Amino acid sequence: QVQLVESGGGLVQAGGSLRLSCAASSSFYTMGWFRQAPGLEREFVAAITWSGASTDYADSVKGRFTISRDNAKNTMFLQMNSLKTEDTAVYYCACAARSWATTAAQYDYWGQGTQVTVSS
Repeated sequence: QVQLVESGGGLVQAGGSLRLSCAASSSFYTMGWFRQAPGLEREFVAAITWSGASTDYADSVKGRFTISRDNAKNTMFLQMNSLKTEDTAVYYCACAARSWATTAAQYDYWGQGTQVTVSS
């Protein structure tokens, strides 16, 4: 059973930064971040290929968030800068056994989530 463990969430003021980490028990082609705010559906945030050569971001986070990975440590990161109150959500990491994936249905394994709260 694949395990994904997120860390790095917390409370931060608007304009601040947080760095999320996701430690995986094994390696996967594509890894991604999703988030879910109360009352809303889970939404795509960012994805990265195995090599890290290709990344994709939701329009709402482009220019503020950066996804990266360290394959030697089976770990993925999400650097979040210039945080806004609307970024408040539970953030989930996920991995997919395919070359590319940007929708929740394409991902095979999920972490338990980490809460990010941005205060005004």
